[in-house]
Amino acid sequence: QVQLVESGGGLVQPGGSLRLSCAASGITFNIYAMDWYRQVPGNERELVARRTSGGSTNYADSVKGRFTISRDNAKNTLYLQMNSLKPEDTAVYYCKLTSIGGVGYWGQGTQVTVSS
Repeated sequence: QVQLVESGGGLVQPGGSLRLSCAASGITFNIYAMDWYRQVPGNERELVARRTSGGSTNYADSVKGRFTISRDNAKNTLYLQMNSLKPEDTAVYYCKLTSIGGVGYWGQGTQVTVSS
């Protein structure tokens, strides 16, 4: 059974930094990609950053140059380093794993609030 557990969210002032973690269990192979999404109430969930199993990454335009996605294969953990945070980055952040077979798995989400 695949499980994804996010952590690292919280309250931070504008300009600050946070690092989110997503610990994956129940799967170590046949992973196509791992992603970070975010969602604000009333809006659709949006893709923030993607990392494929081959190491390719891409980012939403709104976070390019500020966020970095990475993965520790030994720990089977995905990270999102978020710098220069803005109030508009406030959202619930979700980790998603997509298998090579196209099955998607989601974590429970972690709240990030950027406010002074």
